[in-house]
Amino acid sequence: MGRVIGDPVYAALISFLVGTIGLLCYAIVTRVEFASIRHARNIHWTVWSAGLLGAFYVTAIIIIAPKLGATLTFGLIIAGQLAMSVFLDHFGLLGIPVQSFSWLRLLGITLITAGVLLIRKY
Repeated sequence: MGRVIGDPVYAALISFLVGTIGLLCYAIVTRVEFASIRHARNIHWTVWSAGLLGAFYVTAIIIIAPKLGATLTFGLIIAGQLAMSVFLDHFGLLGIPVQSFSWLRLLGITLITAGVLLIRKY
């Protein structure tokens, strides 16, 4: 899509638009109760930021992957997600049960990061 249009950001915009239309169709077919959407205005602003973060994530991958390659890009994503997961577990954020930080968890993230560095070098 990005190659045909000539701009990866517009390609991401079209992708999100198609996804939105797909979700709307799904909601109509499964007869989702649309009246419940009025509760969305009472949701904390941080919950709304998830949409922006998703758009940033997709756009960043579209821009970065051709420069770094798929393996390095997704290796870095996995390493980052694991690091954030350990952080969320340790502090019990987002309603997740607390699982204390351990050196073995740090070792796991370090080994994955080392693998990413090996991919980058070779």
